[in-house]
Amino acid sequence: MEILWFCLIALLWLGYLFLEGFDFGVGMLLPVLGRDNTERRVMINTIGPVWDGNEVWLLVAGGATFAAFPGWYAALFSAAYLPLTLFLLALIGRGVAFEYRGKVDSDRWRKVWDTVIFVGSWVAALGVGLVIATTVLGLPIDANGDRVGSPFAAITWQAVLGGLAIAGYALVHGAIFLALKTEGEIRERARRLALTMAPVALLPLVALLLYVAGLWALPVLLFAGLALWRLWAGREGQSFALMGLAVAATVVVLFASLYPNVLPSTLDPAYSLTVAGAASSPYTLTVMTWVAAFGTPAVLVYQGWTYWVFRKRIGVQHIPAAH
Repeated sequence: MEILWFCLIALLWLGYLFLEGFDFGVGMLLPVLGRDNTERRVMINTIGPVWDGNEVWLLVAGGATFAAFPGWYAALFSAAYLPLTLFLLALIGRGVAFEYRGKVDSDRWRKVWDTVIFVGSWVAALGVGLVIATTVLGLPIDANGDRVGSPFAAITWQAVLGGLAIAGYALVHGAIFLALKTEGEIRERARRLALTMAPVALLPLVALLLYVAGLWALPVLLFAGLALWRLWAGREGQSFALMGLAVAATVVVLFASLYPNVLPSTLDPAYSLTVAGAASSPYTLTVMTWVAAFGTPAVLVYQGWTYWVFRKRIGVQHIPAAH
């Protein structure tokens, strides 16, 4: 049962990276692709109906980790208080900015909130990458599961590489999403930008995967290359789906390299937290499985319906005058 929940938590991270990845990317590209307020409103409206639903995947992933593997949750989150605090503040700032940006018809007002969206998206993407890299590569934890060292012990060059990897992926994924969801000049600019920056933006992800898993990174490179090829051919939907396969392959590679651990110790492999050792009781996992069996399909159906309702492209002609 603990192996099942290890796989389910990996699946939840996959859903979060795929869905929240593109809306991080939209926020990161807001001042780059949006040349005026109307174009920035178009960009924000592409994720307006779904960004808050995308964050549910993170909440469920954190909650599932807490309930299924309390030892993993305690060791990881207590060892990374500072990065996680910045990450949560960034998420809160983005959410507030999306809601408050249009409350006052003032360029100065909008510029402030646009900056919050831009900075919050970058900080959140970097934070997610740091947490994932730290989980896979480990922390200096002792036999009791406690962090050894300063509060910055979790911030290593490998963790920074993980942050850059997810941020770079989010940039490309967000640009492809904008090419898929918009029309007119924004669509063309997003498409050109994705093709231009992808070779550089995806380098940290490639480096991280090669460092962690060696040649097992090749499927990710294959899917990412196919995604850019289909984008170049003007097939944004196929490109977006292939980027989804690329991030799925990334999660599989990272979590497969992590197993049978859930959090390696960089001090001594004997101190590493394992799937079996950090799991809750069989009864707890059984109850969680029954709850997930009924709750997960409902969430998937609702979120799928939301994306279907808001599936059409939007452009500047769809944006009413500010009031």
